[in-house]
Amino acid sequence: MRWGVLLAGGSGTRFWPLSTPSHPKQLLPLAGTQSTAEAAVARLDGLIPRERLLVVTGAALAPRLAEALRIPPENMLVEPRAASTGPALIWASCEAARRDPDAEVLSMHADWSIADEGAFRTTATLALDAARTHDRLVTVGMVPSRPETGYGYIVPGAPLDDSARNVARFQEKPDAATALDLMAAGALWNSGLFAWTVTRLLAEVAQHTPEVAPHLTLLDEGRVEDFFAALTPVSIDVGVLERSRRVAVVRGAFTWDDIGTWEALTRVRPKDPSGNVVAGPGFAHESSDCILWSSGDPIITSQVQDLIVVHANGRILVMPRERSADIKKLLDTLPPELRDLQ
Repeated sequence: MRWGVLLAGGSGTRFWPLSTPSHPKQLLPLAGTQSTAEAAVARLDGLIPRERLLVVTGAALAPRLAEALRIPPENMLVEPRAASTGPALIWASCEAARRDPDAEVLSMHADWSIADEGAFRTTATLALDAARTHDRLVTVGMVPSRPETGYGYIVPGAPLDDSARNVARFQEKPDAATALDLMAAGALWNSGLFAWTVTRLLAEVAQHTPEVAPHLTLLDEGRVEDFFAALTPVSIDVGVLERSRRVAVVRGAFTWDDIGTWEALTRVRPKDPSGNVVAGPGFAHESSDCILWSSGDPIITSQVQDLIVVHANGRILVMPRERSADIKKLLDTLPPELRDLQ
């Protein structure tokens, strides 16, 4: 049967001061009226039932996510420690196989924006079918719309069928010139949407992932805390996909954004005629290409452009849009009494 795994950990510091440890990015309505985690679960309707959806998260978020997502408590997988996506997805896949030995897994993140949910389900079905038919780990690649340097790229290889191709190689976060070359060569963004049978995943982990493979017996024994204590953190991309020769790619036929920074709101939210995104009470007077987000008092701008202005959780942030990726550097410089939020 088909199972879903939703990765919903992390604090989402790039959306400070709106995001907080108790209410991080995946619980925020960044792309619409629903939180991104709620939208992710709704997107699976008709494809994977909620009783076969496993959510991997941290202890602080598990109760809030369980309530928001309305999934069975036993489907909340609480990581003993954050160890990147490799151990999280391997653990969740093993848990799916414990309940269903023939489990096929579709894994995704809880903080995406997807414009066409029907096309998402169609692509996800193609990926799951390719994983089973061709006995491959499958990643969904997105056609790039810009030379993005913050994403990984996939270079497709020989075709397996009408929708799936072998992966020739991965290219992680290239510089702008290399990104343009990759786009010209037909490379795709690595979306992080994956499909596999648990049998194939574990075979590839055993062969290619020494950070995790020696400790899989601990999961067989139900010793999850010992498993996480023993392993070396590694992403699923580095630990498995980039090392394996049994990886395929299916092209995504939908609009995808990982909403990585405040800047991303200009791609996933409506804009006024001057290019401003306004969420909450606010007014942009003779202003252009600004992002205004208020959880309280109105924000009013006049005769400015390309600014991010956020009022949330007792903080006001003003910064240039072009520097939105630098917010972690800002937080590192702030004294705790200004930085830390509940």
